[in-house]
Amino acid sequence: MNKPPTIPMTDTRADVWLWAARFFKTRSLARQAIDGGRVDVNDLGCKPAKTLHVGDRLKISRGEERLEVELLVLSDRRGPANVAQTLYRETEASRIAREAMREQHRLVGASGPLKRPDKQVRRELRRLKDQR
Repeated sequence: MNKPPTIPMTDTRADVWLWAARFFKTRSLARQAIDGGRVDVNDLGCKPAKTLHVGDRLKISRGEERLEVELLVLSDRRGPANVAQTLYRETEASRIAREAMREQHRLVGASGPLKRPDKQVRRELRRLKDQR
């Protein structure tokens, strides 16, 4: 049986592309992130149904992680992670900032407490907080 020829995509919805590129686990989470203002397209706000085009720049915030990517390929299908990574290119400044943040978290995490506070320490903390 012959396969129909595939027509290259010219545009796709923002929430669908974010899901297909594996930035979010579900389209619903992608939609919530967009509605919450955590995704910008070309330095402007975005709505879930906004059409994306090749060459658009997206700023994506996930928790403390900030990514700035350039859209290379449009897709409305979610595939394997190695294929999803070919849909975009992260900017050099974004990659450097993300690695610096990761290193900072690693260093700060190493100086954190070694164990949970025991009952005596918790009581002392409570007394200090109540004195204010």
